[in-house]
Amino acid sequence: MTSRTTLRRLILPAVMTLAMLGVLVSLGNWQLRRLAWKQELLAQIAQAEASPAVPLPANPEPYQKVRAEGTIRADRTALYGAFVRESPQGPRMGAELLAVMERKDGPPLLVDLGWVPQGALPSAEIWAGKRSVEGFIRAAERPGWFSAKDNPADRHFYTLDPAAIGAALGERLAPFTLIALGPTPPGGAPDPAHALPRPRNAHLSYAITWYGLAAALIVIFALWAQRTLRE
Repeated sequence: MTSRTTLRRLILPAVMTLAMLGVLVSLGNWQLRRLAWKQELLAQIAQAEASPAVPLPANPEPYQKVRAEGTIRADRTALYGAFVRESPQGPRMGAELLAVMERKDGPPLLVDLGWVPQGALPSAEIWAGKRSVEGFIRAAERPGWFSAKDNPADRHFYTLDPAAIGAALGERLAPFTLIALGPTPPGGAPDPAHALPRPRNAHLSYAITWYGLAAALIVIFALWAQRTLRE
């Protein structure tokens, strides 16, 4: 095989390899930028968690610890989801206990008081009355293709949508839910969230994957080109 023919055989694969290499390296660089952004976000969440809660604003930000004051209505309660928790008696099925908080400075607010074992809806009574609740905001959900169907008659919902839940409770609620934060109470329920939510951070492993694929592509092309030049 002449050198000119050999070069012609190498040009197109070389161009394609360079193009693919550029894409893979760009994806790796993008993941590193995302990693820096995610680390900064996690640092902000940790700082917010360690700081005092701020009064609930009209438009709360995600991953912000807030405080709402008002009156919890024990007669305006519902359940959300179906979750299994470990207990001294073994795994137990339960749900999140929701209640309506009436406020002077805003519309009624849907509050997630925490997990309760199945059949424990009356547990909201221990929260009834004037309360100051610390927690974080969760935006309204929309049902997906595979979402379980809500049961408004039994006040059991599988999509955390304050508009739909409020309609079943006879309330026009704020368009978000306050997820209560705090320690597990002596009775064990309702068991609120214990920390602010933290988004998953796997960008470093993604970056390593893209860079690894780029390195593998270089090795494969080098081996192929070496064999082609020897022919």
